[in-house]
Amino acid sequence: MNLAIIGTGYVGLTTGVCLSDVGHTVFCVDNDIKKINMLKKGKIPIYEPDLEEILKRNVRKKRLFFTSSIKEVVKKTEVIFICVGTPPREDGSADLSYIEDVATAIANNMDSYKLIVDKSTVPVETGKRVETTIKRNLKKDVPFDVASNPEFLREGTAVHDTMHPDRLVIGVSSKKAENILKQVYKPLKSTILVTDIKSAELIKHASNSFLATKISFINAVANICELCGADVEKVAEGMGLDKRIGRAFLNAGIGFGGFCFPKDLEAFLWISKQLGYNFDLLKSVKTINENQKKTFVKKIEDALWNLKGKTVAILGLAFKPNTDDMRFAPSITIISELQQAGAKIKAYDPKAQERAKEILKNVTYCRTPYETVKGADCLAILTEWEDVKNMDLSKVKKLLKHPIIIDGRNVFDPEKIKSLGFVYKSIGR
Repeated sequence: MNLAIIGTGYVGLTTGVCLSDVGHTVFCVDNDIKKINMLKKGKIPIYEPDLEEILKRNVRKKRLFFTSSIKEVVKKTEVIFICVGTPPREDGSADLSYIEDVATAIANNMDSYKLIVDKSTVPVETGKRVETTIKRNLKKDVPFDVASNPEFLREGTAVHDTMHPDRLVIGVSSKKAENILKQVYKPLKSTILVTDIKSAELIKHASNSFLATKISFINAVANICELCGADVEKVAEGMGLDKRIGRAFLNAGIGFGGFCFPKDLEAFLWISKQLGYNFDLLKSVKTINENQKKTFVKKIEDALWNLKGKTVAILGLAFKPNTDDMRFAPSITIISELQQAGAKIKAYDPKAQERAKEILKNVTYCRTPYETVKGADCLAILTEWEDVKNMDLSKVKKLLKHPIIIDGRNVFDPEKIKSLGFVYKSIGR
């Protein structure tokens, strides 16, 4: 099939590349000319394992194309996926102006039936607004359908999640739209849930908010564990063996970050408020997450006493491993608070360093974990990268001014690391 992907961010680019790899001809559109030129050369503007290799393969096979012209791809395709950004406003609501702009551009260039699929994360009832926008801007009377097809990709495993999804959710209002989307996704051999459009839109926000709730819950439990001397890792393991709960997303740490969870949590709170429901549970999830970062800073302060003039080595800046995404990363808040208290920061991240430099100033960026810890008063671990997990701890101890590790991701075994002579503080253990 001939498919259009409008927007080449994390979602749009991964979706387009993977759908071309299963045999479709895909035209990716973006108004960023610099990005389009980069993609045409086989380079990707983000770090995502395996994505660049698959992109190059399908460009060579002439199944994957990049352009800045919406008009061009609307003429060539029947199914058009909208994958543009929906950034949060200050009140928590989503800015849907890019969605409206794209819907208008599609309508202006339609001359035959089109299925317009909203893949961006949007508040419930957006599908209806897209439909209204297209009707208002059609140049001639042509049929079309609007559908919702939320994405459930995890940065760092986005290719695998696209090719082997747990489920595919398609919200439609016609049998024709349902059949077309089933044909698009037939090569993926996944469970397909067909719903109405509003239910599909809600599934995304409900899913991410529930996962955020699991993370905040286990972080609250971790605080209880610290107060009573229990081990949150064992508590999580015991909970996770219950099939009704599951072990995923029960990892205590410094809280969730990234673009999806914080944004979608805020958006779901805003949606609920607009509909007249006070979602107090999600307010608590948000509060616990914010407090977790402050609690971590307090651990560093307790270990060093006064932070003024002390050097803190930070390992890991991205919000999670295997991505260079710094959006809403806990490191931003933690480093900013340490700097406000007078601490000097040395930092290392294998992939996110360049993006971090745009956000975090007055930081000494280092080339290796060992260069980072050299001469520092303590080490703080914020992202569980493999090269952090695999460090030579004897070497780390010699390089640190004081053998202190504050582990925000529970990377190391407490007994083992204490036996090496470290002062070691982790989360909930």
